[in-house]
Amino acid sequence: MTRINSNIPSLIAQQRLNRSGADLQVRLERLSTGLRINRGKDDPAGLIISERLGTDISNIEQAIKNGERASAVISTTEGALTEITDLLNSIKALAVEAANTGALSDEERAANQLQIDSAIQSITRISNTATFGGLKLLDGSLDYITSGISNTEISNARITSASFVGATNINVDVDVISSAQRGNLYLSGDHSAVGGTDGTILSRTTIQIRGSEGVRELVLESGSTYASVVNSINQLSELTGVEAALINGDANSGIVFRSTEYGSDAFVSVERIDGPTTPANDNWTLYKLDSNAGIPANGVPWGDASLLSDVTRDEGADVSALINGILATGDGLNVSINSPSLGMELLLNETFATDPSATAATFDITGGGSLFQLGPDISALQQANIGVQSTASESLGGTLVNGDLQFLSSLTKGQTNSLDNAADRNDFSAIEDIVDAAIDEVSILRGRLGAFERNVLDTNNRSLQAAYENLNASRSIIRDADFAKETSELTRAQILQSAGTSVLSLANQQSQQVLQLLG
Repeated sequence: MTRINSNIPSLIAQQRLNRSGADLQVRLERLSTGLRINRGKDDPAGLIISERLGTDISNIEQAIKNGERASAVISTTEGALTEITDLLNSIKALAVEAANTGALSDEERAANQLQIDSAIQSITRISNTATFGGLKLLDGSLDYITSGISNTEISNARITSASFVGATNINVDVDVISSAQRGNLYLSGDHSAVGGTDGTILSRTTIQIRGSEGVRELVLESGSTYASVVNSINQLSELTGVEAALINGDANSGIVFRSTEYGSDAFVSVERIDGPTTPANDNWTLYKLDSNAGIPANGVPWGDASLLSDVTRDEGADVSALINGILATGDGLNVSINSPSLGMELLLNETFATDPSATAATFDITGGGSLFQLGPDISALQQANIGVQSTASESLGGTLVNGDLQFLSSLTKGQTNSLDNAADRNDFSAIEDIVDAAIDEVSILRGRLGAFERNVLDTNNRSLQAAYENLNASRSIIRDADFAKETSELTRAQILQSAGTSVLSLANQQSQQVLQLLG
């Protein structure tokens, strides 16, 4: 049948031409953008996942930059700490030289003091001026802020890390569960059983005293009072690390020999190397308390012999404490923990550390520290907290000297531990202890920062780089155009477009043939 109102072949040709034209436009768009998905209708599910992957990639890229910036901060900090270490080593050398008082004049010692003062000032200046992009690094700005610390319980606190997730402050409880102890040996002064005079040496005796600092021999003459023995031993304390005292201040009760320091590394050994062949005849027997009994504040419970052991050596014990329910590592009077949420080092007061029955010490960490965002998501698991304490001379090298906490600043002229005062006392050991403690603090801080950079930042960056590569590869598979396929499809669309145009022309020509029927 021949009709002219409806040209069905033309309509079909138009539909096919439109479809091939749309397909041609898609291929041209994909080849020009390089993307398979340019709009939602191209692949709705693919668009959703590719956009999510794009967000992840962007976040990871920023996290990598964060890690690189953190590494730069730490490198800058360590550079300043290296200079401080060099200055501390020079101070130590000057103090060692000044201790050679027999060969050093007052003028030379004064020159050494001048150099020490200059070095200490330089340390404080470096502490106050070390910066990164306006961020103070070593003046305590990156340290944690504490509140409520009592120096009758905690002599010094160093917070290394703290996580404030879901809280504006962290409450810290320190509960001593086992006391710090010195090595202790006891010599009875009761000689009534052998007919001797209480509180005296009954026969000439040579003893060897050994402690963590060294060993010395001491000859005790017959009839020497226990008070004179205590005095003789204490004059050697700097050389042996052992001191002595009368039990309850009473020579008749006896003598306690004890290490000058607390902890498992401290010990006292008092061994008789020359005396009567039957020591029991002059009542020379050393005892220690059973470790489960503890050490009474007022001496030895001589009435309970079951608590005593006959020995010539005794070691001290480290304090044991719980910090927020976590068993801390003890070292003498020091305790430390390093958990994912809290890290700290505490120097406990002697009275507090030796009394397990004391009420737990409490204080708050109210803020501060430095927070590093290391992951692509803002969460505690992808953040790292670290504290950098002040390295100014007033905060560095805190050491207990005669029960007082003293710092590097005490070595300057006119202060307690200046070279002149040390020379007057003929004792430079306090200077050495403070400088050694300062060197240790700086070295530990450098090691902690180095470990953080190596084991946290570097490994985190490598992990992020791997994730960045894999996510980009996954997103490319989903969203990027396959040029080999698209060029083939383009050729097909071009052919169909050309064929469709020809067919539409033929369909339109068929309607014109009706005119021939009209003659």
